[in-house]
Amino acid sequence: MRSMIASTPGYIDLHVHSNCSDGALSPAALVEEAKRLELSTIAIADHDSIVAVDQAAHCAVLRGIELMPAVELSVQYGILKDVHLLGYGVDHTDADFRSTLNAFRQHRERRNEEMLAMINQRLIHEGRMTIALDEVLSHAGDAIGRPHIARALLERGYAKSVEDSFRRYLTPCNVPKNYWPMEEAIPEIRRLGGVSVLAHPTSISQDMAELWRIITELHHLGLDGIEVFNNQAQADEMEFLRRRAEEAGLLLTGGSDYHGIEAGQEMGRGRGGIRFSARLLAPLRERLAQRRLR
Repeated sequence: MRSMIASTPGYIDLHVHSNCSDGALSPAALVEEAKRLELSTIAIADHDSIVAVDQAAHCAVLRGIELMPAVELSVQYGILKDVHLLGYGVDHTDADFRSTLNAFRQHRERRNEEMLAMINQRLIHEGRMTIALDEVLSHAGDAIGRPHIARALLERGYAKSVEDSFRRYLTPCNVPKNYWPMEEAIPEIRRLGGVSVLAHPTSISQDMAELWRIITELHHLGLDGIEVFNNQAQADEMEFLRRRAEEAGLLLTGGSDYHGIEAGQEMGRGRGGIRFSARLLAPLRERLAQRRLR
């Protein structure tokens, strides 16, 4: 597969979401936002979806933004559910991978429709008008996600914020997801010529000793790197992860996990306003080049 990655200076964001999964903006609009913010490289890492890669490619070329093919897989590791695994530089044209993702998409559609039905029952109990599926779909580009339902709740005035939507409706009406087993997800990313990176690690545990034990186990399974710089970790946690990752030979990446709907969140910036340096790209590209030679 021909790489969409080139060498340019500046700032980057290797973790943004489009409305092809649970983001608010279209793939092209994400590219336009990256251009406005003077980012040199972005990775649209949609949940179990690679549709946005093709949709954003032409706009990225026109705007001079480098687009790295990426995906974010929802993974289970032992008793840990909904661990997020990023795959960078994956062959998004692979037919088998597309077929597997399509099965996940079909389950996701059923899941979100079930959640919407439960939310509507809650709204009826509150004496409020229900929300039609088409109303939610108007916010989505490929398949609906929970943030799209949250946006519909916000537009109706049924919630004050995204967080309020989740607290009052989406979390109580949650339906379990389907997950990739970690033991299959990491090799699959490698098969696709990509590198695997654990997203926002502190979402797994904020006990640094326990978290590093888990990361070490995943490294033994073939994990390539960790998203050290992100929107969830505190400064001291990011410094701990940076130090330990460098000692272990793990790649370091950075991303905002931008969905375009969270208050105060900006593409290209993490907690405390930190920016993600393009210097993070060189080791990532080197690992991708090595993988393509095998």
